[in-house]
Amino acid sequence: MRQTLAALMLGLGAIIATPAFADDDRPPTAEERTKIEAALKAEGFTAWKEIEFDDNRWEIDNATHTDGKVYDVFLRKDMSLVFKTLDD
Repeated sequence: MRQTLAALMLGLGAIIATPAFADDDRPPTAEERTKIEAALKAEGFTAWKEIEFDDNRWEIDNATHTDGKVYDVFLRKDMSLVFKTLDD
């Protein structure tokens, strides 16, 4: 019984110590950047600034679109468009 309880507490401690989104707030790897840039170009974007993985999605700041407007763009992990918002 004590061994089971000790194992359970050890496992619970590991869960508590590990953040839910340990991957958050990080820049893309070289491979991810290549995929993100291809996805942005396919959506009509020609330039962008910061790219960061946060809240389980890619966030791209100040992406210039062929329509002449600047957007903040959000992509899923599979690089599909979640949404874009006009940048203020």
